Amino acid sequence: MTTTPRTDPETDLMTIRNMCSAFDVTPRTLRFYEAKELLAPIRQGTRRLFTRRDRARLTLILRGKRFGFSLEDIRQTLDLYDRDGSDTAQRQRACEIARERLAVMQAQRAELDVAIAELKAELVASQACNLVMDGAAE
Repeated sequence: MTTTPRTDPETDLMTIRNMCSAFDVTPRTLRFYEAKELLAPIRQGTRRLFTRRDRARLTLILRGKRFGFSLEDIRQTLDLYDRDGSDTAQRQRACEIARERLAVMQAQRAELDVAIAELKAELVASQACNLVMDGAAE
């Protein structure tokens, strides 16, 4: 369950603890995204302070991961926004990536549907075989 993020009202910054609580992620996750240059918190000594921009980026990162986008796809989408300052290019690229991902997911589902049907048929055949074997043993 996501809670309302606690921010410093004067600076609109969040600590790593606040980010973890607000987004239900671990500090390790935030450090990983920082290492991959997807997030760029302000560093004050050993403290990391996350801006509104970081929070927006983390929201998009987590959404992209939920949809199965690669980190590189997410990076490209975020970089497009950074480049032109609008979200037009970002939205177009996100739509392209989403269409590609949807096609992959639908193909995977079709493969799973076939595998499920085959496994069900095997189980039915196995049960019928067991009934015949059980009847012969009596």
